[in-house]
Amino acid sequence: MTLSIGAKAPDFEAESTEGHISFHKWLGDSWGLFFSHPKDFTPVCTTELGAVARLKPEFDKRGVKLIGISVDPTDKHHLWAKDIEETQGVAPNYPLIADVDFKVAKLYGMLPESTSGDVSKRTPADNQTVRNIFVIGPDKTIKLVFIYPMSTGRNWQEVLRAIDSLQLTAKHGVSTPSDWKQGDDVFFSAAVPEEDARKKFPKGWKSPKPYFRIVEQPR
Repeated sequence: MTLSIGAKAPDFEAESTEGHISFHKWLGDSWGLFFSHPKDFTPVCTTELGAVARLKPEFDKRGVKLIGISVDPTDKHHLWAKDIEETQGVAPNYPLIADVDFKVAKLYGMLPESTSGDVSKRTPADNQTVRNIFVIGPDKTIKLVFIYPMSTGRNWQEVLRAIDSLQLTAKHGVSTPSDWKQGDDVFFSAAVPEEDARKKFPKGWKSPKPYFRIVEQPR
C-alpha cells in the first residue's frame, strides 16, 4: 500500500551517490523531497533529474532537501549522471539512492513485498510503480504524494507551488484555493471564533458565503 498523507515517513539506511545515508538523520529539521525512478538510463527520468538539478536553488530557498532513488547500483548512477549532464546541461547535485535490494521501494509501498532477484535483469516496466514523489515535513510525516506513470514527465513547478502552499498553511493555519500561487488570497476556517479571527486578521476578510472566509495571504 502506498503511504498516506499524515503517515510517518519510514526511516532507512542506504548507499547513495553521496555516500551512506541514514534518512531521518540526513533530513534533520528540514523539509524533504523524496522522488523515485524505476530504472537508470530512461529518457523521461533523465529529463526529470536534470530539471530538479536546475531548480535546486528554488528548493534551497524553501529549506527543502532533495533526494532521489532508483533500484540500480551507485556505479550506474554515476554513469547516468554523466548522460544527464551531457543531455540536460546539468548533473544531479543531490544524492541518488542505490536501492539494489528493493528495500526502500518496498518500505515506501512502491513495489510489492514479494519483489526479489537481480536488479540488472529487471526492465523499467518491472519497476514502473517506482514513480512517486513524497514531500516530507520537518516532523518526518508525509505531507503530499504525487504518483506519475512512466510515460508522463513530472511537473516540478507544480511541486514547488504545492510546497509553497504546504509551508504557508502549516505556518499560518490557512488553506489555499484551486490554482493558488504566491500572493493570492487564501481561506481561513469558519470554525475560528470571530473575536480570534479579528485578532489574527485585523484587516478583515471577505465572506461571500458563510463557509467562505477570504483573506490576504499572510506574510
